[in-house]
Amino acid sequence: MIVCVCIPRFALTVLAGGAEALAGRELALAPMVGAQLRVGEASGAAEAFGVSEGMPLGEALARCPQLGLIEADPLAVMHAWEEILCALEGLGAAVESACEGLAYFELDGLRGLYGSDTHTLAATRRALARPARIGVAPTRFAAMVAALGARARRAKILQAESAVRYLAAQPVSVLGLREDTESLVEPLERLGVRTLGELRKLGPHAMADRFGEAGTLAHRLARGQDGPLAPRAVEDRLEESLEIGDAGSGPMLERVLGVLVDRLLARPERRGRSLRAVVLSARLVSGGTWRERVVFRQALGDSKRMCLALSLRLLLLPAPAESLSLGVERFGPGGGEQHTLLEQSRQARHERLGEAVRQVRAVAGSHAALRAVSIDPDSRVPERRVVLTPLPG
Repeated sequence: MIVCVCIPRFALTVLAGGAEALAGRELALAPMVGAQLRVGEASGAAEAFGVSEGMPLGEALARCPQLGLIEADPLAVMHAWEEILCALEGLGAAVESACEGLAYFELDGLRGLYGSDTHTLAATRRALARPARIGVAPTRFAAMVAALGARARRAKILQAESAVRYLAAQPVSVLGLREDTESLVEPLERLGVRTLGELRKLGPHAMADRFGEAGTLAHRLARGQDGPLAPRAVEDRLEESLEIGDAGSGPMLERVLGVLVDRLLARPERRGRSLRAVVLSARLVSGGTWRERVVFRQALGDSKRMCLALSLRLLLLPAPAESLSLGVERFGPGGGEQHTLLEQSRQARHERLGEAVRQVRAVAGSHAALRAVSIDPDSRVPERRVVLTPLPG
């Protein structure tokens, strides 16, 4: 069984000062600095006026003139979510973080620690220390749908058979909660498919014929099937920050970045490992924060090459900054870039291929690197000729 922890309007709740601050107030996240003028998450009172996330700011203010805007702060939201993930991992769970405010973990492995599912869920609520919706089901998708329909103080638990019946009654709009099936909601509604039960009756071949791989996945989700969890790797959290002062832009800002890189590489906790992905962030003079995730083309341990790659991201700063931070998100292999003497050997090629696969997965997720396996080459339906499977590496 899989547990889904869902905290609706997580970013807005954190920046507003808690769920109590949202009660009865028309609030929404202000547009990010340098981004399009579209509001972020909106409170329940604002949604009652028709305000929704991604709506243009002018339209939101026209629908709700008394709408209050809260300045976006992605760094504060990231740190708050990291605290919650660490609290869940402190229970002994291997946690998959889908996005800020949505996480999954296996329930079965924790029964030996807490005695029963009820005690495990109670420990989860104590670790969260904030209102959250919790759903339990055999798959991630079913657990997420159950969490959205659960009460704030009571978990919704679906067994295998009840999960399929529960999903059949859900509208097809719940497919929009998954990035890989989000594009199917509008065409399915135009075709008159209202629920997941009606979608399931169409059959996998009809869905694959019209929508391809996304249609096949949607049919599997409607049948109560899903892929396995992909828990995040627990690694050391290294971060360095520095006040910029008068070096708000130009070459001086690049020198500040160089100091941060040198400090990060000199940390003893690094233990000689290279860096695969880092997070470059800044606190802006005008208020708010800026954050940019950088995945290097190769895992690096050379300060000059890291500064060269990161200095290009400084051009994306939307406003002058008062402080700059650099943190490690994912480590690479130890020893930096060391090549074998026989570069053309089969082992060296396999090592480079494995490193490339890990790099792609660091950029686009655990299911980004796939390989095509021929199943039915004589089929007239392209989706039946080959299937995509995870590439080892």
